[in-house]
Amino acid sequence: MALWQGKSKRKSTGGRRVLCRGKRKFEIGREKQYTKIGAQSLRQYRGMGGIIKIGMLAAEYANVVDKNTNKVQKTKILNVTVNPADPNYVQRNIINKGAKITTELGDAIVTSRPGQDGAVNAVLIQN
Repeated sequence: MALWQGKSKRKSTGGRRVLCRGKRKFEIGREKQYTKIGAQSLRQYRGMGGIIKIGMLAAEYANVVDKNTNKVQKTKILNVTVNPADPNYVQRNIINKGAKITTELGDAIVTSRPGQDGAVNAVLIQN
């Protein structure tokens, strides 16, 4: 089923809005592809204007920044510990922006959007 991202038939006050036209193909959104932990898997999407977005379907490594030394290291992702977007994402090991992940260096918070950027970037949490 397609996700329509056009205007609603209702106003914010609850009143009815009369639409001046029907649905358009460019208003259709794509289905969500969640980034999970596993062997790296990427997928290309066509965006508005023909731009190419690279979505990450599975991630094995993350680029983690240590703020003390200001260096970036590529480390293995072990699991997802906290996800404020949805508590169920922790059980399913789904990575998105704001998720707290456990890496070989320690706990880190994801700062990128893996479903649209094609990479997992994170900042190490100071203990």
